[in-house]
Amino acid sequence: MTTILLLLLLLALPPPSAVALTAEGLALLAFKAAATDDPYSALSRWNESDPDPCRWPGVTCANASSPAQQHVVGVAVAGKNISGYIPSELGSLLFLRRLNLHGNRLAGAIPAALSNASSLHSLYLYGNRLTGGLPVALCDLPRLQNLDVSGNALSGELPLDLRNCRSLQRLVLARNAFAGDLPAGVWPEMPSLQQLDLSSNAFNGSIPPDLGELPRLAGTLNLSHNRFSGVVPPELGRLPATVTLDLRFNNLSGAIPQTGSLASQGPTAFLNNPGLCGFPLQVPCRAVPPPTQSPTPPATTTPLPSTASDRHQPIKTSLIALISIADAAGVALVGVILVYVYWKVKDRKESRGRRDDHDDGDSSKSGLCRCMLWRHGGSGDTSDESSGHDDDGDAGGDGKYNSGGSGGGGDGELVAIDRGFRVELDELLRSSAYVLGKGGKGIVYKVVVANGTTPVAVRRLGGGGGGAERCKEFAAEARAVARARHPNVVRLRAYYWSADEKLVVTDFVGNGNLATALRGRPGQTVLSWSARLKIAKGAARGLAYLHECIPRRFVHGEVKPSNILLDADFTPRVADFGLARLLAVAGCSPDGPPSSGGGGLLGGAIPYTKPTGPAPDRFGGGGGYRAPEARAPGAKPAQKWDVFSFGVVLLELLTGRGPGADHASPSTSASFSAPVSGSTATDRSGSGEHGGGAVPEVVRWVRRGFEEDARPVAEMVDPALLRGPALPKKEVVAAFHVALACTEVDPELRPRMKVVADSLDKIGS
Repeated sequence: MTTILLLLLLLALPPPSAVALTAEGLALLAFKAAATDDPYSALSRWNESDPDPCRWPGVTCANASSPAQQHVVGVAVAGKNISGYIPSELGSLLFLRRLNLHGNRLAGAIPAALSNASSLHSLYLYGNRLTGGLPVALCDLPRLQNLDVSGNALSGELPLDLRNCRSLQRLVLARNAFAGDLPAGVWPEMPSLQQLDLSSNAFNGSIPPDLGELPRLAGTLNLSHNRFSGVVPPELGRLPATVTLDLRFNNLSGAIPQTGSLASQGPTAFLNNPGLCGFPLQVPCRAVPPPTQSPTPPATTTPLPSTASDRHQPIKTSLIALISIADAAGVALVGVILVYVYWKVKDRKESRGRRDDHDDGDSSKSGLCRCMLWRHGGSGDTSDESSGHDDDGDAGGDGKYNSGGSGGGGDGELVAIDRGFRVELDELLRSSAYVLGKGGKGIVYKVVVANGTTPVAVRRLGGGGGGAERCKEFAAEARAVARARHPNVVRLRAYYWSADEKLVVTDFVGNGNLATALRGRPGQTVLSWSARLKIAKGAARGLAYLHECIPRRFVHGEVKPSNILLDADFTPRVADFGLARLLAVAGCSPDGPPSSGGGGLLGGAIPYTKPTGPAPDRFGGGGGYRAPEARAPGAKPAQKWDVFSFGVVLLELLTGRGPGADHASPSTSASFSAPVSGSTATDRSGSGEHGGGAVPEVVRWVRRGFEEDARPVAEMVDPALLRGPALPKKEVVAAFHVALACTEVDPELRPRMKVVADSLDKIGS
């Protein structure tokens, strides 16, 4: 009888496994139970028989309270297409710091009980099917810094209690169904906010003027694709100069204010608002001055009665006479200008006719391309271009040098674009040449001219033929490139054109390029952090200059380490911009294998050696630095391509890794993981609908390290940097954030290069 009673007692006791598992493990098992579909078995190893959940996939533990006891501090189950809902039991994880469930198919509401997880500072739920409103209780979390619920079906109005989220740094509510007015009085209470994205919702009403009171905002303030109406608040001009506005696809109207940072915004920020006018849009305002402050309700005071003198005020005779005299003077001045222009044009045509008659007489002796775009004092059909170029101090070209038959089997012309550059073609051809690089874009030589004192780089573009019209087009393109004059941009000095040979002459930069500096040469010291930061800042300034500071808004299209050249003190010089167009006009195909030598328009001082081994894969050459949208057939080049490419270069400076896993060291290449093929959720890491596998693996790896795995920075930086002096962690982290902003999959989320350059300049200053 006693034995039977003992057996019954043992059966009544709970199983040992349920007793052994910690309370945190039971809370996580509640999430597993709430999952109705787990196609990739992401939760299959979450077992109640384990003593704790610290070894479960996606769970991170740390000694949060005492050295002897570990607690769950991170849960990252992202991009697994898990269906189900978010259980309120997750709020019982008191030491949880990061909850990352993005890229699944979770439905239902966001449980307000998550506010009980008092240590939570990052909540990533974007790319699910969540419904309901935004729980106000989340603002009770004292440490909440990152809240991203974009790409769901959340609705309702934003609560006024959102102002209690005083520690919030990133608030992303894009691509939901939020509606109503934006509450006023919220934004000044959020002084730490650095990113605000409310795009692709149904917000209406006016834009709150106090959005301009966000002193730490950076990147893009995105209010696009909503239903905002009224004027653009002038108070937005108080935002930092590095902030880019995106107000597209709304119903805003009136003149665009030109106050503060609003005056530096480009036209893209205001597109698809039919009622907007004024700079920078090409829509003139009809006698409507831009507002200087937000409109206030009209006063209700009674107007003063007008007097008889106010109603009848005749114009004085002296004023009428003064107006008549001014009109006559204006008409006379216009007449003088017209007569002057007429005689100047007539004289120019006559001189051109005399020159053409002389040239026709010598046509049997010369096959010279007669395009004189940059001769000092030259004339012709491009006189407007020549006059515009003469405004550039030392630009414009000082002359042409006729080779008299040398240089490729036919008569040609060496045109010096820079007045300070003088060299005869014969001297250029006689000088000893040193091959720097060779590839699909021609051979690059180092040539020393001016009695052996001036090294220049000469790129031989090859033949391709071409007549006078093509020569003119080539000259116009070369002139556009030559207008780029910046300390961080390679300068074009001259070009040579003949039917059989095309050359481009630029400055020579003698310390190689960034690719060689990062991957090392025998006897070369490792790039220090200060040198890398200097290179990043200079390259960003050079690209920003090409994008915004010259008449031709260049798209480089091939930003990569081999096109960033370095001088003796590691000052970077951006090269190769405009080269593809020059090659196309010259009749030479720009396609081909990457240059294996110095790279860039002129290259570093490295001798050319014939490449060996297999051809580089799509991530081994310049293609790995290209933006995802740049890989689409027929894609139109855009400056945001360069922003993405620069971000990948910056990540290479920080991590020492190229864009693909083949550049990673064997010990770390396993850290790169391929995207989940079945995921269709929006994923800024590039494994979702926007990027797929086109996003370089280093970008996905770093983004996961910051947003999901919370990997220490020391595990992501270049190990070579750790062997030197102590790294300034704040500077490194800030640079990582700039790189991640540049490599957003959605081009609209990337900052302009000007903003990137300004952000980098603040680091370490």
